[in-house]
Amino acid sequence: MTNIILLGPPGAGKGTQARKLVEERDMVQLSTGDMLREAKASGSEMGKRVAEVMERGELVTDEIVIGLIEEKLTSGGGGGGFIFDGFPRTLPQADALRELLDRVGLSLDAVIEMRCNDEALVSRITGRYTCGDCGEGYHETAKPTTRDGVCDVCGSTNMKRRADDNEETLRSRLMEYYKNTSPLIGYYYAKGQLKSIDGLAEIDEVAASIAEAMG
Repeated sequence: MTNIILLGPPGAGKGTQARKLVEERDMVQLSTGDMLREAKASGSEMGKRVAEVMERGELVTDEIVIGLIEEKLTSGGGGGGFIFDGFPRTLPQADALRELLDRVGLSLDAVIEMRCNDEALVSRITGRYTCGDCGEGYHETAKPTTRDGVCDVCGSTNMKRRADDNEETLRSRLMEYYKNTSPLIGYYYAKGQLKSIDGLAEIDEVAASIAEAMG
């Protein structure tokens, strides 16, 4: 079992790499957003707390997120290990995660920073779009459809862009990342757990670098 954190700015490709690890190594991706949506829909006691907070338009507390993560860590899955994607985002969350792992008898094996150039990220994000029917992802320059506006997989012409995939929103999200999350790089470097890789390489090259960092 190998447990890792994927660190990197919005658009670095953390989700893509996490899915590859899930498929190839039987790891479990712990994405904060997915867990919150799942909890809200579950109707469980924790789910009701999440729903109440979200309905009030407030941010879910670290305590709730840690509770959701603990449920996942102790549910009996994750034979290949866990991937923390989108958590921790701040130093207090990093401390809380360390305490949780100690409590459930698990360890953190590597923190992998996917380094990216801001300008390249802006180009990557603002050019992406997906098929609204099958979910296949495309990019204006890196991965366009074979026929203009027609999905290569299902033939749909229902192409969609995320509302926040624009330069202004992305630069705001990048600023938020550097302000809150980049201190984690120093935090894990000091603990000797940080491995930095080129997040802008080809997908398979990034995957190989992550595999090497995991040992």
